[in-house]
Amino acid sequence: MTAIRYLRLALLLFAMIVLPSALSAHEAAMGVLEFREVRPGAFIGRWTMEPSIGAARVDLRVPSHCLLRLPEMNCGQKGLVGSITIGNLGSNMSVVLIKVIPITGEPRSYTISTANPVVSILGTGAPTLEAWIELAKVYVNYGIDHILLGADHLLFVLGLIWIVGGGWRLVKTITAFTIGHSASLAAAAFGLIGVPERPLNACIALSIAFVGVEIVKQQRGETGLTARHPWAVAFTFGLVHGIGFAGALAGLGLERRLLPAALLFFNVGVEIGQLAFVLLVLALIWAHRRLDAALPRWGEALPAYVIGSVSMFWFFGRIARVFAAI
Repeated sequence: MTAIRYLRLALLLFAMIVLPSALSAHEAAMGVLEFREVRPGAFIGRWTMEPSIGAARVDLRVPSHCLLRLPEMNCGQKGLVGSITIGNLGSNMSVVLIKVIPITGEPRSYTISTANPVVSILGTGAPTLEAWIELAKVYVNYGIDHILLGADHLLFVLGLIWIVGGGWRLVKTITAFTIGHSASLAAAAFGLIGVPERPLNACIALSIAFVGVEIVKQQRGETGLTARHPWAVAFTFGLVHGIGFAGALAGLGLERRLLPAALLFFNVGVEIGQLAFVLLVLALIWAHRRLDAALPRWGEALPAYVIGSVSMFWFFGRIARVFAAI
């Protein structure tokens, strides 16, 4: 258990940094721009998902033969073929899904991100190899961004590491958490299950509070449920967090044929981000061992109460949003 002491300072600093900004840590910063063809070569464009991010301020550029005066766009006989660019995406909206709905044929979806601000509209037909590579780049990066900006998820993982320690128990616990959130993410993305986002985010905050209580029990010499069955607790709450991850993909209107690949790439990105965070925490443990650092006695219990306070702060804020929407 000596190694776990070295997590306390990192946990305290982490909790204080994320306190002000994560009431909605799982809400997606992705816009959706739909172009619906109303007659050959003529489209009506509208934002079908605009999470209060000032979508009207984006720098949207369409193929040179298209005349764009939102909400109308006229591409003439050539149709909507060529490059679409959005040049000023930032932290508030890092990804935009472009949906093209032709008069005849299947709707098509394209993704623009800060890393890939240009997308080529190639017309009808099966996605090319380049399109699949672009899809992989966008959704892996989106998954990494989503997990690293998901302060509540990271705080929960940090609490698990604190309780479980290192070694194979930690490997099994993180694996169980991964299996849990991957399963529920897939089920929610395919519409097999559905939970309103705001109550779900409140439940995610409560899961962190539960881990905080388990940490306090451990400090008192008691053996909590997480300490006895860490993999079961991790799997159970992984199911809850996975549905929260699905909120990042919900409502985007991806083509059914692209959804499995987008889901896979997004989940790979989530796992890369989570693994990077776990390795960072383990590196901090190693560094503190090397430095033989120690916290003052008053600091031993403080982080556990901080994690509980932060999670309840999130919980009450998110519950207020639930009642405000009624």
